[in-house]
Amino acid sequence: PGGGMKLPLLYQDEWLVAVNKPSGLLVHRSWLDKAETRFAMQMTRDLIGGRHVYPVHRLDRPTSGVLLFALDPAVARTLTEAFAARRVHKEYLALVRGWTPEQLFIDYPLKEELDKIADKFATVDKPAQEAQTQLQRLQTVELPYAVSAKHPTSRYSLVRLMPHTGRKHQLRRHMAHIFHPI
Repeated sequence: PGGGMKLPLLYQDEWLVAVNKPSGLLVHRSWLDKAETRFAMQMTRDLIGGRHVYPVHRLDRPTSGVLLFALDPAVARTLTEAFAARRVHKEYLALVRGWTPEQLFIDYPLKEELDKIADKFATVDKPAQEAQTQLQRLQTVELPYAVSAKHPTSRYSLVRLMPHTGRKHQLRRHMAHIFHPI
């Protein structure tokens, strides 16, 4: 399994394993793609010598990022509950267009974006759900490359993003909402 591709192992101790899941990889076997043979769960198991792993959260197939597995069912249960109760603190670094404010709390509800395959049974007309992100600007840079006739230079900000909620594509959508796309 894995077709020769290895997941980068980011962290391992006696209770947890963290890997870097690439975009396009399913976390585990799913009806979404019955023909798929590569799964992050099995690849992680192979990576650590065949020991069973328990997913504690999920990342959508198109999403890349840190994927955490527990090595024990009790630890998995505790972490799954912590994720569900929003007791897990997450921080992301992003390079965005323009110079953002130094600090900003983005409180902008998001209407669910439905995927043709993954969400084919989802309710279409759900109301927008609360979505909140804390932004902290870490650094700015201005490069001598014209973006357009109106903008003779290119400006970027390195930001720390801390989502308080976990909506689909929340960070990308919040940054686009404030006109500082990732």
